[in-house]
This record gives sequence, C-alpha cells and structure tokens, in this order.
Amino acid sequence: MKKPVLQLTYEQLDHWIESLQPALLAEEFSAAIGILRGGAPLALMASHSIGVPVAFLSYDRRARHVTWDSSLPLPSPGSKVLLCEDIAGRGFTLVDCIAFLEQHGLIVKTLTGAFDELSRIRPDYANDATGYFALFPWERQAYTEGYREDWLQVEAGDAQAMAHDHEYATYAIDLDGILLPDVPLSRYDADLSAALAERDALQPFEVLPGIDLERVRAVITGRPQTDLDRTRGWLERHGFGHLELVMRVPDAHDETPLAAAEHKAAAALRCGVTHFIESDPVQALRIAQAAPLLRVIWWDAATRTGTLVNASRWSPSTVDAS
Repeated sequence: MKKPVLQLTYEQLDHWIESLQPALLAEEFSAAIGILRGGAPLALMASHSIGVPVAFLSYDRRARHVTWDSSLPLPSPGSKVLLCEDIAGRGFTLVDCIAFLEQHGLIVKTLTGAFDELSRIRPDYANDATGYFALFPWERQAYTEGYREDWLQVEAGDAQAMAHDHEYATYAIDLDGILLPDVPLSRYDADLSAALAERDALQPFEVLPGIDLERVRAVITGRPQTDLDRTRGWLERHGFGHLELVMRVPDAHDETPLAAAEHKAAAALRCGVTHFIESDPVQALRIAQAAPLLRVIWWDAATRTGTLVNASRWSPSTVDAS
C-alpha cells in the first residue's frame, strides 16, 4: 500500500455524522440500514443522531447475494432509507445492496465513511479520501502484513483464508524501559562512555509485558542511528535478534520527547502494526495523538502494569478577562 493512510476515528466519524444531522433529518428517513459489518457502526451513529430504527443487510461478495439480516421487517414500499457502508469501494457491494432495497420499493440514499478515486459510485453523504487509504477503527488490522496476505488469497478464490480480526494483532515495542531498565539521563550527561557501557551490560527484565513475543514485529527505539551496532548486539545476546530494529535518525527527529514520539508513531505505521508498547507516559500520549488508530500501551515496568492510552487535542476556550 503506497497511499498515505487517512485514519478515521470513532470520534471523528461521530462528529461528522452529527454535523450532517440537519440534512439527514430533512430527508425524513424511516430507517438507517448498515451493511454488515463495516456499515453497522455508521448506521448505529446515524440512528442515534436522527432517531430512526436501525437494521442490517448481509452481503456475500463472491455470490453478490444480499440478505435482509434484521429482526425488524423491511420498511414499507415508498419509504426512504439511509444505506450505510464504511467505504464506497471498487466492488459491487453498494450497487447490489441499493438494487436489493429498490426492488422492495424503497427510496435509497447512501452514506459512507469515505470514497476514493476507485469508488464505483459516489455516495450521497461521504468523506472524500481521494489519494488516501482510508482506515477505520474497526479494521485497524487491515494494514498488517498478515491481513493483506490473507485478503489476497480470498480474492484469489480461497474464501476460508481470513482469520478472526483479533488474530491479526501485531506489536512494536519500545526498548529502554520495556526489555531492559532505563539508564537515567543524568548519567549520560555526566559520562557518556560510562553510561553506554553500563547500558550494554544490563540484563533484560525478568517480567516483560504479557504478550506473545511471536506477535512482536519490531523494536522501535528513540536511540540514535549511531547506536545501531551496540543495540543490535544487545538484542542478539539476549534472544531478541530476530526482531526488526528501527532507530531514530537525528537529522529527521531530534532527541526531545516530542520528536522521539513522532519518530515512533511514524515507524509503527510503516511497520504496519496494530499495537505499540511505550515506557514513557508522555511519549505514549504523543504517540497516541499522532497515530489515533494505533493501540498504544504505556507499560510501567516498576509496577508491571499496562495502561491503554488515548489522546485527543484540546485547547482551552478563550475567555475575555476584561
């Protein structure tokens, strides 16, 4: 995937649908209908926003077969419905689902989280993702290597190739504070050579974050690229040499916490992982802010606990104190 990733969060999609509320209310829809599974969250958001029932369609992409998949009956002929899907793609999902509803006498308007240059149809309500790969919170695993490989098998005809979504979870981890103790910054300032030698001699933590190490794809560290050989040597000595190692390039990101966090967020996206484990709470917040669909965990080695981190930008209201 060479396109830049457009990360759309639940919060962003909820705010977007809320911004459409006046227009959607004016349509006087009788129901919001989501195409399972990607259209279901948007249909629920629309249902809550405009106060209409929610129902669902199932779609078999290989057979191009649409099924009414709801305990509610189909709306009566002549009713107007809002058909929801995550993206208007190059396939026939929307086309076939629209045709199914119209064959039952319904008037259909469409809402999708995004469309792009490959979209077969242009929805009535959608975000323009032309030139981007739109990534939704319910498909964060779609950017992993394993998911893409299995999806290619599905397109080649192996309908059973896909695993469950959670099975595609892959991790990148910070190094210092995760695999081994941090050396205090004051020691680097006092005697750099001695601090580096001390760090090289450290043993791994006895207790690491409780994840399957086979799911760890990369170590992403704020250490500079000049430390590559000694860092790779430590990893190899302690059984972590098989992991991809991504170091900070000082010309691109300096040693400040903000720049280090930007480096780690960008590297995690390039590695195509779903989770990142960080030892510094401030950097964890910054990483979560820069990569909102990445599952960021702050790991506190002292207490052996992890905290799932989410961060949105906030600005205080400007108050006229005069």
